[in-house]
Amino acid sequence: MSPTVAIIGRPNVGKSTLFNRLVGRRRALVDDTPGVTRDRLEGRARLFDLEFRLLDTAGLEPDGRDDLARRLARQSLKALEEADVGLFLVDARTGLTPLDEEIADLLRRQRKPVVLAANKCEGRAAEAQALEACALGLGEPVRLSAEHGLGLDELADALRPHLAEARDVAPPPERDGEGRIRLAVVGRPNTGKSSLVNRLLGEERLLTGPEPGLTRDAVDLDWSWRGREFTLVDTAGLRRRARIDHRLERASASATVRAIERADVVVLMVDATAALEKQDTTIANLALERGRALVIAANKWDLVEDPRACLAEIRHRVTHRLGQIGDVPVVTLSVLTGRNLDRLMATVCAVFDRWSRRIATGRLNRWLAEAVARHPPPTTGGRRSKIRYATQVGTRPPQILLFGNRPAQELPASYRRYLLSDLKSRFDLAGVPVRLAFRVGDNPYAPGATARTEARPHTG
Repeated sequence: MSPTVAIIGRPNVGKSTLFNRLVGRRRALVDDTPGVTRDRLEGRARLFDLEFRLLDTAGLEPDGRDDLARRLARQSLKALEEADVGLFLVDARTGLTPLDEEIADLLRRQRKPVVLAANKCEGRAAEAQALEACALGLGEPVRLSAEHGLGLDELADALRPHLAEARDVAPPPERDGEGRIRLAVVGRPNTGKSSLVNRLLGEERLLTGPEPGLTRDAVDLDWSWRGREFTLVDTAGLRRRARIDHRLERASASATVRAIERADVVVLMVDATAALEKQDTTIANLALERGRALVIAANKWDLVEDPRACLAEIRHRVTHRLGQIGDVPVVTLSVLTGRNLDRLMATVCAVFDRWSRRIATGRLNRWLAEAVARHPPPTTGGRRSKIRYATQVGTRPPQILLFGNRPAQELPASYRRYLLSDLKSRFDLAGVPVRLAFRVGDNPYAPGATARTEARPHTG
């Protein structure tokens, strides 16, 4: 495991900007609003010759007046406990505040190596003001500008001895992320997404509570289950676009969409007491349109009065609202009691394996011959359509190419749906979006065969 650095400081001093700068991409949301970061984010940072694990934390208010502030402080301090060195960031532009002094006192009591850095040192006045930070008793501050990339060489020099010491006592490096299942947990606000991730991890790693919209960033967490490696991605709740009226919420929604696009499997968390509303369907279709494998998790099952009727209603809505992918698996669970979590993960693994499946060309062509014999293509313009050959051209999601004598647009949509439904049933592809494309031509492997045009894929 790499040495770990945790960025600590009061709200709005530029912690997330520095985090993004060091990990080399915009992982953390950045906004002028104080308190944007809530859950601690992790990333692999590189600073010249240094490589380390970097933690971004919520703005620290040790004596927060409300319950949310106290919960945020606990999360930030827990990140510091995990780290080998703390990077205490202050704002040189505004100067020291009583809150900076409180945090400095707290850090001295932690008995953890701390590097003090004064951010926003873009001009001479700010550089001079940065020296005020010496009064915190944590040594002379590193003067830098996270936004403009200034002073990073001095930051590397300050971190290097602490990281070298941590590396000397570090355990062997972990396996890389190859072969991991990237699992994104999505849904409307307050359906239990963060609580589910905490349950799976077995610790209060993510901030939870009754307040809607607690999660803002998409948070990646490595985890293993029964020998399989996962990256769990907790996301912000998605509301209807018409209700999103703040730029910060729009940024959170964009981060969630990007998390879906980067996922292998998407777990859609729905509230079983109000299951599969219109927004749930919109999120599900978003995942399927992006080609992601999908599992629906109906949470709060312990509150359902008539489980049989409720499950029947959910499955009815799945069938009729998700079009050609109405076979998405539904798992009922209770994050509060831990009911059916193993069943959920077993379903996730099964759907991932189907999503990654490659079907032999011989099996595909036997299926095609039987499907066409059972229900021949219709005659169009006095000519009968012929579909002669099938082959798989891609996975994740499965992509099947069919060769025939007519373009796809001349095949009725109902027949294309029939082929897609029959294919998914034959090869057990429930919950997986399959791309079905048509090309005019003979068997491409037959002597002298040619392929002329390719139709837009049909998805289901």
